Amino acid sequence: MKTAAAYIRVSTEDQVEYSPDSQLKAIRNYAKQNEIILPDKFVFIDEGISGRKADKRPAFQQMIGTAKLKPRPFDVILLWKFSRFARNREDSIVYKSMLRKQCGIDVISISEQLGEDKTSILIEALIEAMDEYYSVNLAEEVRRGMNEKFSRGEVVSQPPFGYKMGNGFFVPDEVNAPIVQMMFRDYLNGMGTRAISAKLNDMGIKTSKGNNFENRTVEYILTNPVYIGKLRRSKNGYSNLDRFHEDTENTVYINGNHKPIIDNETFELVHKKRIKNKSLYKRYDRQAHVEFMLKGLVRCSNCGATLTLNAKAQYLQCHKYAKGACKISHSIMLKKINTLIIDRLKSDLSTGSFELNIKPREEYKKIEIPVDNLIEKECKKLDRVREAYESGVDTLEEYKINKIKINQRIKELEMMRPEQISQNEIIKNTEKKITATLDILENPDVSETIKNIALREILDKIIFLKPRGIIEIFYKH
Repeated sequence: MKTAAAYIRVSTEDQVEYSPDSQLKAIRNYAKQNEIILPDKFVFIDEGISGRKADKRPAFQQMIGTAKLKPRPFDVILLWKFSRFARNREDSIVYKSMLRKQCGIDVISISEQLGEDKTSILIEALIEAMDEYYSVNLAEEVRRGMNEKFSRGEVVSQPPFGYKMGNGFFVPDEVNAPIVQMMFRDYLNGMGTRAISAKLNDMGIKTSKGNNFENRTVEYILTNPVYIGKLRRSKNGYSNLDRFHEDTENTVYINGNHKPIIDNETFELVHKKRIKNKSLYKRYDRQAHVEFMLKGLVRCSNCGATLTLNAKAQYLQCHKYAKGACKISHSIMLKKINTLIIDRLKSDLSTGSFELNIKPREEYKKIEIPVDNLIEKECKKLDRVREAYESGVDTLEEYKINKIKINQRIKELEMMRPEQISQNEIIKNTEKKITATLDILENPDVSETIKNIALREILDKIIFLKPRGIIEIFYKH
């Protein structure tokens, strides 16, 4: 009997289609009528996912990965319709060809039965072409409908912070609308976007998606014309209400049907103030990318975020603090923390105290690895192939080949046993690595990139504690 896999997909774009349960029921009936085994573990379902791109469908990719296993796990893939497999002819041809030629697995539509003669190739290609046409045409119809709604001032996106959805248009949110007004007022009174985001986070206010505010979130709100009663949409048909988007020549603006939260005068004053601030602080714009010894290694003791280099490459600062998402500044001069690190490495090397900070890798922890169980299974396979030879099922040559393969697998498993390394060996190895790293760090001819690579070989992370101004080093071995 053949063994089958079932692939089921239901997308939000389809107006008429079977539910996952209905598709599976039809596939199981087909399998039963044709004496095909369909194990539950080979039922793959993608729900609410378009069939336009195969790489966006996790269950589909899992099925393809399973099909490549040796020995072949199933002989055929059953579908309700070919459109469930793909609505892109390129994907369909690539995956079907791979399955049939490389894996020996056929793809069958239970509701679009094809014959076994050569004309079935043309019929299947025609079905796939019609499915792709339907998909492309549907996308165009949806986009045309959204453009029509937008031209009438109706909404085509989720409501932004400060609004909620009404009957086809936004209505002010009685809770969050006053917060939006406060943000505009604070900005005009001299508060920057980082200070405003910090204030909102202190008040326990969350964004529409339930996240903390950042300076870019505040900036997006301050520049969004939805708050003065307008809607905007890029000329390519995509709404830009849900992301930060500066005013460009590719954006279309119309009057919406919703009530403004901010008056035009306030919005314009904020706009002018933003332009003025950008011109004042232009000299602090981020310069060219600069490599530095501690890149990606130093963490904020308050929030755990990485400390990044400022535009003038003089000091490090918690990047979440710069966005208003962290309450404690972790600013420190780059030269100072470089010196702190080198001095700390020398101190740990001389005192031998670094073993307290060693963070063992997972393979050195006393964890239970099922290597013995896997070896036992391979030994049982040896018994079965010997029995197959003795009973005449396999030839002597087949027995020799199978025996060699299984013994090789046992050797590979034995090599996977975790090594037991003593604490003294770990310390000695770490001492050697620290000594070699210090030679690199103190060599003025070595680039910052090489120094960073050398540090990453011995350090897992560095925690900078503010306001105490000290560091904690976590070694790896």
